[in-house]
Amino acid sequence: MKNWNYENEQWVNLPGHLKHLPLFTRQFDFTSWIFRLLWAVFLKITFKVYIKMRVVGDFKKLYKENHRLLIISNHASHLDAVSIAAAIPFKFWLDLYIAAAKDYWFTNPVFTFFSKHCLGAIPIDRKDNKGEAVKLCVSILTNLDRVWMILFPEGKRSQDGYISRFKRGVSIFSEKTNTPILFLYLEGNDSLMPKGSWPRPGKLIIHVGPVQPPAPIDEVDKNYRAWVETINPNAYRPLVDEK
Repeated sequence: MKNWNYENEQWVNLPGHLKHLPLFTRQFDFTSWIFRLLWAVFLKITFKVYIKMRVVGDFKKLYKENHRLLIISNHASHLDAVSIAAAIPFKFWLDLYIAAAKDYWFTNPVFTFFSKHCLGAIPIDRKDNKGEAVKLCVSILTNLDRVWMILFPEGKRSQDGYISRFKRGVSIFSEKTNTPILFLYLEGNDSLMPKGSWPRPGKLIIHVGPVQPPAPIDEVDKNYRAWVETINPNAYRPLVDEK
């Protein structure tokens, strides 16, 4: 894998899965805007009629006060990223990006097109040993005036609905770029699209929590857990099971 110089590399030389990102295009992408608008309309209808979603919190106030945010939440469904996007007003979407597994969301032309133009996905290579994903995310957070980046710090979907300990990537991005972290908790997400199934009708509550200043991952994990347990005391495995 080539080490890309994200500051100086010519746009035309970049691989296709990166060319949609504003760090490289530096211009308004009308095609992506149209597809994201259509996707937003579909999501708003779906999450109103098929999945009853309720948002507890105020994204508009957060957007006024925070030009850059790392948005983190628990992760138990392939619907999690689109659920968060559906909860955020569309007028903020051009600044919204989702860190997504390259080996899942960029595996074929259909998924790649959807990931680029509907999700605004940032491809993360989970087998990358050279730190390219870190460099890419840090460059985006450093060079864009406005960016809200969705991350799932558990690293993978929960198989049993319980929240696992966070991996350190979110703290690396936050501390290197002085970007605060917004806590979200998705209540009921584990029953909407279990592994191997299609989306099911149900109820989802997205809790918008506090904004955490940049901090080491142990502190972020501890503070997130303390906040979530005020909402759902059973969100984590009993301590005896974590030994």
